[in-house]
Amino acid sequence: MLALETSKKLSFSKLIADGDLVIVYERHDTMKAVNVCKGSVFQNRFGVFKHSDWIGKPFGSKVYSNKSGYVYLLAPSPELWTLVLSHRTQILYIADISFVIMYLEIVPGCLVLESGTGSGSLTTSLARAVAPTGHVYTFDFHEQRASSAREDFERTGVSSVVTVGVRDVQGKGFPDELCGMADAVFLDLPQPWLVVVSAAKMLKPDATLCSFSPCIEQVQRSCEALRTNFTDIRTFEVLLRTYDVREVKNDSMRGSPSQQPPCKRRQTSEGSNKPESISSTIMARPSAEAKGHTGYLTFARLKCSE
Repeated sequence: MLALETSKKLSFSKLIADGDLVIVYERHDTMKAVNVCKGSVFQNRFGVFKHSDWIGKPFGSKVYSNKSGYVYLLAPSPELWTLVLSHRTQILYIADISFVIMYLEIVPGCLVLESGTGSGSLTTSLARAVAPTGHVYTFDFHEQRASSAREDFERTGVSSVVTVGVRDVQGKGFPDELCGMADAVFLDLPQPWLVVVSAAKMLKPDATLCSFSPCIEQVQRSCEALRTNFTDIRTFEVLLRTYDVREVKNDSMRGSPSQQPPCKRRQTSEGSNKPESISSTIMARPSAEAKGHTGYLTFARLKCSE
């Protein structure tokens, strides 16, 4: 997915090759990740698409099926990967992810620790943020989830900057060999307050920690634990409101389309009938399927030793 070497920066003009991962885009809420394999086909409601027709085309191309249906072939950015990945656990979405990366001040070259790899949604975005010289160490207590995450990171091309470990961080803390090396720590755990002391040892002076919790009771206990070694403690809830934008015929705004004739005609001075022009306008309104609460993000900055 992401070419992380400095000589191979991510480019959306790159041509699709055999073995590449592409996002097949039908519409904004219907996408699928597909590995291109010469001789294979992709089939959906629009028809059958031959992979061989995709090879050599640039990302973003519009390709047609045997029934003249079409899809778009998009480069698998972390934002799109979040929308198509397999959900092994509840995941963080784009609004929370962007907020986390900004408030943790993650830039290329940072070393980031994450506990609670889960489905790898956040990890993939962290990898892009720290690349090409930084690194993400992510831990999950569940061996099968960790193994699946490694496979996904290989598939998406970020494995060179991500190390996946199997470890019960909530019970054992982070590995001692990373002590004092982390620029940021992210926790997605049932009891994050148990890891606060270990996280403080991992962080560099004045570095930042973030904890994601779905329940406010978890936030309260975490904040109590953070007061000892951290300052500037803040909690946020990110609510994203999307809008539907579409073209509407002005004539249909005065009544139901089923009550209006498909094309009105008017009598001209010469007696001939001509269709009456119907203007249109662009309307925007809040989406009826807006996402609600996902979780609380608690940030805290490590106190400098006096």
